[in-house]
Amino acid sequence: MTKSETGTAGRVLASVLLLTVLVGIGFGLYLWKVRSIAAAEAAGASQPEPAWAVESFEAAPRSFARATTSIGTVKALQSITLRNELPGTVRKVDLRTGQIVEQGAVLVELDVTVEQAELQALQAEARLAASMLARMEQAQQSQGASAADVDRARAESDMAAANVARTQALIERKRVLAPFRAHVGLVDLHVGQYLEPGTTLTTLQGTADAVHIDFAVTQEVAELLQVGGEVEVPHHGNQVKAKIVAMDARVEQQTRNTTIRALLEGVTPLPQPGSSVRVRVPVELPQNVVVVPVSALRRGPGGDHVFVIGAVPDGKLRVSMRRVEAGPSIGDEVILKSGVAVGDRIAAAGSFKLYEGALVNVVVAAAQGK
Repeated sequence: MTKSETGTAGRVLASVLLLTVLVGIGFGLYLWKVRSIAAAEAAGASQPEPAWAVESFEAAPRSFARATTSIGTVKALQSITLRNELPGTVRKVDLRTGQIVEQGAVLVELDVTVEQAELQALQAEARLAASMLARMEQAQQSQGASAADVDRARAESDMAAANVARTQALIERKRVLAPFRAHVGLVDLHVGQYLEPGTTLTTLQGTADAVHIDFAVTQEVAELLQVGGEVEVPHHGNQVKAKIVAMDARVEQQTRNTTIRALLEGVTPLPQPGSSVRVRVPVELPQNVVVVPVSALRRGPGGDHVFVIGAVPDGKLRVSMRRVEAGPSIGDEVILKSGVAVGDRIAAAGSFKLYEGALVNVVVAAAQGK
């Protein structure tokens, strides 16, 4: 064998040996992997199946009516802005911010010195005219005066009496009275202050144990409402009923809305006049629906679903995924239009980690909604 042939044979032998070593290493790694997987499976088989802690909720029936929401304004049953009719200088003020005044109480008096002097003069003229009339009537009986003289004297007496009544009315119009029992608003009025006619003195809000709530709805919704119906308004965390007492006879041309007035009574404290409230207006008759907690509803690309809890033959609790059609929310609950029946046990808090057939451990039952 030549020297070149000997070199070639050596290289081939080295390649074969290298390939054999590589195959051996690969086979060894394969055996190690197989044994590792087998060991992991054996260890997993020896571990108990995890049970996920969840709250459960029994799907419950509720009475629900679809509604729309409007912003209403609270108004006192009686409310006015107090103004003076005649000009004058303030002589007396019996108004304090926040006080309650009774009907007929004198709140503000303007100076009437000139009017009282005029009244005294007119009363003197009225007494003279009445005396002259009596004399003319006595003279007529003895033919000392004609009927025309008596009529003229009677007219002068009536005119004098009318002038007295007119001046007395002017004096009364310079006294501002409370038209009803009311709370007094802000007051910035002082003795000696000159007032032009129509000056704003304060506001008065009636003290009745009820308020009106005015709100606007679309003409379509207004057609579904009627006097005597009910709406809901929030009151310290609860929804209370207010009764519809009036509906505007026309639709606003610009907005196409109709103004509705509701009466809120029987609650304490009442909302302050001028404040805004959110009015829930039903637009259909109440119907029975099924509700579950919002935390029970899972949303995904495949649609909405919940996990229903049920016992399996081995006595353990497992869940099954149930497709549902969700409706609007009612507080912390959501309406399910289909997929769940009343009485089904639903996984609530903690359901985000569940999957089909997952073993669960109910740690507490979710509180049933109102």
